[in-house]
Amino acid sequence: MTLSPRDRLIVPLDVPSVEEARDIVTDLGDSVSFYKIGYQLGYAGGFDLARELISEGKDIFMDLKLLDIDNTVEMGVASISTLGAKFLTIHAYPKAMRAAVAGRGKSGLNLLGVTVLTSMDDADLNDAGYRFSAGELVAQRAADARAAGMDGIVCSAHEASAMRAIVGPDMAIVTPGIRPEGTDVGDQKRVMTPKMAMAEGADYLVVGRPVLTASNRKEMARSIVADIEAALS
Repeated sequence: MTLSPRDRLIVPLDVPSVEEARDIVTDLGDSVSFYKIGYQLGYAGGFDLARELISEGKDIFMDLKLLDIDNTVEMGVASISTLGAKFLTIHAYPKAMRAAVAGRGKSGLNLLGVTVLTSMDDADLNDAGYRFSAGELVAQRAADARAAGMDGIVCSAHEASAMRAIVGPDMAIVTPGIRPEGTDVGDQKRVMTPKMAMAEGADYLVVGRPVLTASNRKEMARSIVADIEAALS
């Protein structure tokens, strides 16, 4: 299936309540078709909201970054697979990813391996005990994700082009840390504009605070979609 530019924009509902999330969805209207639900909203009623939005025809990305013993990951993914979400994240450790693939079974849930968070750089990885650069660790985890049978990876747009050669043409590359020109970087470190990210080979762009804090959310979303369309053409 060919993705439209609008389908490639994912907006995180990173707010503390379902009511605030619904207000965002209402503000954005038909400018956005894909929403991400993470810890903050997930623990505040986000699973029920996910079901609601899915019933309304929206795509949902459950960003839960699962990592645990094999059985717990497998059974957790089996439960989440009944939700009807399009994407679910797993930390890209080989055993966890293999367990997630087993738990997903024949459902339509697409599993994404989280490589290295876009808020981390080489110094942060060194502090955490890794002796790899961000690019080296992303590459290793991308290869592990492909070997495990995952459907895609999450990485910085800075690594997207190099990762395409590793994961091949069929796995999705989802890139957070996207910041339109003139917007605040915040706590992100490996960032890129929408046009640049698409040019680097990203399939989906996760754009949170620039949309959520915009004075006109719908206008900002449409501007990002226009950037995606321009990059693709």
